[in-house]
Amino acid sequence: MPELEVKEPIAKAHTTPSNLRKGQQKSIRERILPFAIAAIAAGVLVAGIRSRMHAEADLRTVTAQMAVPSVAVAHPKLAAPANEIILPGSIDPFISSPVYARTDGYLKKWYFDIGAHVKEGQLLATIQSPEIDEQLAQARSTLVTAQANLQLAEITNERYKAMFQKHAVSQQDADNAAGSYAANKAIVDADTASVRHYEALVGFERVYAPFNGVITARNTDLGDLINAGSNSAPKTDLFHIAQTNTLRVYVNVPEEYSRGIQTGKTVANIVLAELPGQKFPGKVVRTSEAINGTTRTLLTEIDLPNPANVLLTGSYAEVHLSIPSAKTTFLVPVNTLIFRSQHLQVGLIRNGKAVLTDLTPGHDFGSEMEVVAGLKADDQVIVNPPDSLVTGQAVNVVQASLPGDSQ
Repeated sequence: MPELEVKEPIAKAHTTPSNLRKGQQKSIRERILPFAIAAIAAGVLVAGIRSRMHAEADLRTVTAQMAVPSVAVAHPKLAAPANEIILPGSIDPFISSPVYARTDGYLKKWYFDIGAHVKEGQLLATIQSPEIDEQLAQARSTLVTAQANLQLAEITNERYKAMFQKHAVSQQDADNAAGSYAANKAIVDADTASVRHYEALVGFERVYAPFNGVITARNTDLGDLINAGSNSAPKTDLFHIAQTNTLRVYVNVPEEYSRGIQTGKTVANIVLAELPGQKFPGKVVRTSEAINGTTRTLLTEIDLPNPANVLLTGSYAEVHLSIPSAKTTFLVPVNTLIFRSQHLQVGLIRNGKAVLTDLTPGHDFGSEMEVVAGLKADDQVIVNPPDSLVTGQAVNVVQASLPGDSQ
C-alpha cells in the first residue's frame, strides 16, 4: 500500500503591527532616496555654477582693473623770468697792435722786454740808419744852396722892378727876373719838403709806444736788420703791445637767445677754470647786429674791467649771460614727453581720462624741457606715459607730484 505523503501545511506569515511599520518605512526610503540623490546632485551643480560665476565675476573685475593703467603725474613748473646760459668766449685785449719800423736800418738798442708796462710815447727802441742820416744832411745842404739862389733872385727881381719903373730895362728883362725869383722860391719849397721828409725818417729811428699797455712780444734783437717795407721784403715786426686795463670778451650767442641781448644793459659774469669760485662782471657794449649765416649766432662783445691785471689776454672763459624770458613758460620733466610722428606731446589727466596734447617746445635744459605753449599751471602731466596711451583712455592716478618735486 503506498505510503501517504504527508505534506506540512504552509504556514501563513503572521503579520504584526511592528512589522507593518518597518515595511512602510522601507518603502518610503526607497521612494525618497532617488529624490535625495537628485537634490544632492542639484545642490552640488548649483554650488559649482555659483562658484564659477563668482570666479568669472572676479576675473572680469581684475581684468577691468588691469585694463586701466596706473600712472603718476606731475604739475608743470613755472620757468624763471630770466634764463642763464653759459657760452664759451675768448678774452682779448681792448687794443692790440704790432709795432713796426718806419725806416730801414739796424736795431741799435731796445729798452723794454716782454711783460713790461709802458706809457704812451715812451721810447721802446732805436734804429741806426746811416744812409738816412746822410740823405738828410744832403737835403739840408741842397736847401741852403736853393735859399742862397732864392735870395739872389729876390734881390735881382727887386732891382729890375725899380729899373723898369725908370725905363732903364725892358719889360722882358723885368719878367725874366721875376720868373727866376718864382722858380727859385719853388725850388726852396721843394727842398724844404725834402728836408722834412728825411727828418721824419730820421725821427722814425726812435720807436715809441703808441698807447699805454704791456709788451706781449719782442721779435728782434740788437744788430738785426730792420726793414720798413720799402722793398719786397716783409716789414719787421719789432714789438706787440696790448692794452689790458679793460678787456674785450667775444661770444657767439645762439639765434634763439639773440633777442634777449640788450646793449648796455645785459650783464655778463665771466668765469675762468684757473680761478675757481670767482666771477668777473662785465657788460655787453655792442653786437654785430646780424646773425651769422653759417653758425646762426650773434657776435657779441663784452667789456670787462681788469684794473689789477688779474685776467690774461687770450684766455678761454665761460660767459654766463642772464637772458630775460619773452613770455611766461613752463618746465616739465623730459620723462613726460611723448615723441611720435605727429608732434611733441604730453598726456594730461582730464576727468579721469588721458588727453594727448601738442606742445610748443622751448629750450632744452637736459633733465627738463621748456614749454612755450600747450600747458597750464594746474595741468596734471603723466610721467612715463605708456606707448599705448591714447586720448580718452581711462587711467588711475596713483601718485601726484607737486610743482618743484624731483622726478
